[in-house]
Amino acid sequence: MSERPPPKFSWFVPIDGDGDRIGSLRAQREPTFTYLRDVVLNAERLGYHSLLIPTRFANGSFEHAAPLAETWTTASALCAVTSRIRLLIAVRPGITPVGLFAQQAATLHEISGGRIDINIVPGGIQGDNERLGIGGSHADRYAQADEFIDACAQLWDTGGPLDFGGESVQLNGAIVAPRPAQPGPEWYLGGASDAALRLAAARGDVLLCWIQPQDAMAALLDRARDAYGLAGRLPRFGLRTHLVVRETEAEAWGAASELLSEAHPEVLAQRAAAVKSTAMVGAAAQARRVEDDRLGERLWNGISRVRVNLGTAIVGTPQQAADELTAYQQLGFDEFILSAYPHLEEAERIAHEVLPLVEAGNTMHAEEA
Repeated sequence: MSERPPPKFSWFVPIDGDGDRIGSLRAQREPTFTYLRDVVLNAERLGYHSLLIPTRFANGSFEHAAPLAETWTTASALCAVTSRIRLLIAVRPGITPVGLFAQQAATLHEISGGRIDINIVPGGIQGDNERLGIGGSHADRYAQADEFIDACAQLWDTGGPLDFGGESVQLNGAIVAPRPAQPGPEWYLGGASDAALRLAAARGDVLLCWIQPQDAMAALLDRARDAYGLAGRLPRFGLRTHLVVRETEAEAWGAASELLSEAHPEVLAQRAAAVKSTAMVGAAAQARRVEDDRLGERLWNGISRVRVNLGTAIVGTPQQAADELTAYQQLGFDEFILSAYPHLEEAERIAHEVLPLVEAGNTMHAEEA
């Protein structure tokens, strides 16, 4: 561990809304720009490395027609009110033509002072792309994402004019000016399917994984390392997880239970439908049902009952949470994107009570080495 860089800890922008309860028809705190700005500026003040801004076309934590902050617009506004923290912006290939996206991202990279990265989301929530009239199979979307990243990277590298003749991406004399200053945005790719790992190995700077039990995570990273080896590239791994942290273990599990205490049957039904027969390997793993939603001594996936995509949390005291994060770091993760409800107050708790314990543990391991 002494040869690896210190871990980076990032936070999350709750574009669905926020509160100490989730799964109700409406959020206690709606995702207004004023509230999201407060979350982001607080995370910047606390020293977090970056902020993940997710993408979806319907609310993913409350009733699907509840207010939702649009990703790219929100990211653009947040760039203008922050000065240090990076923004990791989730993007669905195929929504915006790649030539236009390359110019938009280059412009936002300049506005932010070089602080944006891109999280490519080829799979997405089942049925979500179709809301906008966009089809394509799981395999089609990964092939499209490959061409999207390739064409965009070429435009950023050369500025064009670029001709690109792919199956889903065609460019004729595309230009990006000015090109992003170096280093340009990094590409984060997620997923657990073979197609996702091949794409990450070929195009990604960071493979971003949703948390699972440690044995499952170790197996996934072994598969990823094999894919990166075939591509002749070295991997970097990021972990995405929720946290439920309280002074005592009993209080933490009580808080986890309270999160779902106002879950509405309509929301429960919507979330169940979103993962039924899904082709997304990671989404299916997050939503698998086990007794008391306990995936292990410290892992709880009850959040998946009311939330799309990541639905698993580390639950425990500050020391227990720090020990879990350290264990995943030892598996090979160097970046952690964290979240907790409500995001404004819990960013303080995690920054002050958990992360110093992780850092202290790293110092101790380094001294022992």
